[in-house]
Amino acid sequence: MSDTIHNPDRFMVDLRQILSQGRKRIGLLVGAGAPVSVRVNEEGKLDQSGNPLIPDVAGITKTVLDQLEEADRACVDTLLPELGPNPNIETILTRIRRLAQAIGAAKVHGLAGPEYEKLAERICEKIGAIVAAPLPEEPNPFTELVSWIGGTHREHPIEIFTPNYDLLIEEAFERARLPYFDGFTGAHRPFFDPTTITDDKLPPRWSRVWKIHGSLGWNVIGDGIVRTGERKATTLIYPDHLKYDHIARQPYSALFERLRKFLTTPDSLLLCTGFSFFDAHITSVIDEALAANSHTAVLAFQYKTLADEPSAVEVALRRPNLSVYASDGAVIFGVSGRWQPGQPPTEEWASIRRTFWNADGAGGKGQFILGDFAKLSRFFASAHAIELRPASESAVAAPDAVVTTPAAAPVDVPDGGGDAQP
Repeated sequence: MSDTIHNPDRFMVDLRQILSQGRKRIGLLVGAGAPVSVRVNEEGKLDQSGNPLIPDVAGITKTVLDQLEEADRACVDTLLPELGPNPNIETILTRIRRLAQAIGAAKVHGLAGPEYEKLAERICEKIGAIVAAPLPEEPNPFTELVSWIGGTHREHPIEIFTPNYDLLIEEAFERARLPYFDGFTGAHRPFFDPTTITDDKLPPRWSRVWKIHGSLGWNVIGDGIVRTGERKATTLIYPDHLKYDHIARQPYSALFERLRKFLTTPDSLLLCTGFSFFDAHITSVIDEALAANSHTAVLAFQYKTLADEPSAVEVALRRPNLSVYASDGAVIFGVSGRWQPGQPPTEEWASIRRTFWNADGAGGKGQFILGDFAKLSRFFASAHAIELRPASESAVAAPDAVVTTPAAAPVDVPDGGGDAQP
C-alpha cells in the first residue's frame, strides 16, 4: 500500500448526502457475503454468537459435498482436478451440466449423460435446502436496508442485483409492504417476461430485484420460466450462461443485459456489498461498462483488507470510476491508500463517525466497518437521521473529484450533524 492517505470522513459525508436524498439513480449489488453477516441461533433467532443465516459460496460448497451420498461424492471427486484450484459448487454444477448435455449415452468417469443430469438435480436440492433459510422475525440488516429504500421519495427506482438464490430480499420487501418488480408477472404461476426488464414504466416507488443467477422457486414449465412460490431449488439454479438451452438461458441473458444497461446509464451509482469480485461473469460486465461510461461510479464495500481483496483491487486500479473501500484502506480514483480520519471539527461529528469507523479496531489503528453488510445496512437506515447540506466536492458523483483529503485537513461537516445516532 502506498503512503497516500484517504480520509473516510469526506467520502462518507458525500455518501450520506446521496443516500438521504432521492435524486440519484442508485443500484445495489448484494453478494453472497450479505447473509453471512446475519447470525442466528439454532432456533433462527438473531444471535451474534450464532452461525451465519446462509453460508458464503465456500461454505455452501463444503456443506453440499459433505452431504452427498458416497457414490455421488466419488463422482464429484473425479471431476475436481479438472476444475482448477478451489472450485466452488457453481463451477462443479456447471461442469456436471455440460457433461449431461454433451455425452448422451456415452460414459465419462462411469456415468452417462442422464445420470449426470440426475446428479445435478440432487446437488440443486441440497443447495436449496441450505439457502431456503427464512428471514429472522426480528429487525435485521435486510429489513433495515428496505427501510432505507422505502423512506425516501425517489426520482428513480432502486435496482437490486444479486447472484444469491435465497428469498431474503423479497421477504424484507413484503414484510414492509413495499412493492418491487422482478421480471415476472401473473398470479397463479407468474411467468418471466424479458421485454418488461428493458422498460421503466413502473413508478419509481417500485424497486427492482434482479436475481441474476436464478432463485429458489424458478422452474421451466412448458415453453417458459415461471416462479412457483416454493422454497425449492430447480434446474434453474445457476445454469451456465452460455451453454444452456434457449428457454433456460432467457432470464439470465436479459438480467445481465439489465445490469449492463444500468451501468451504462449516465450518472448512476452502483453500491456493492458482500461481493468478492471472484464471479467472472458479473465482474466482466462491471469492468466493460465502466470502461464505456466514465459518468457511472461503483463503490465496492469489502469486508477484508485491501491485500485480501485482490480481485476488487485489480479492477479498481484499472477503472478510476470503481472505488474499493476495505477495512484498512481504499482504492479511490485509481489511487491506493490507507484510511486515516482527520481531526473531528466538532464534538457532534464523533457520533456520525461511529456509524462507519471503529476507532478500536485493527489493533488500535482504527478500522472501516462498512464492508460488513449489517453495518452498511444500518448506515443506510441512519442516513435519514440528519439532513446533509451539499458537500463542496462529491467523492462519488464525478470521477475527477478530489481523491483524498489530508489527515489534518478539516472536513466539511453538515449542519445539524449532532442529531445523528451511532
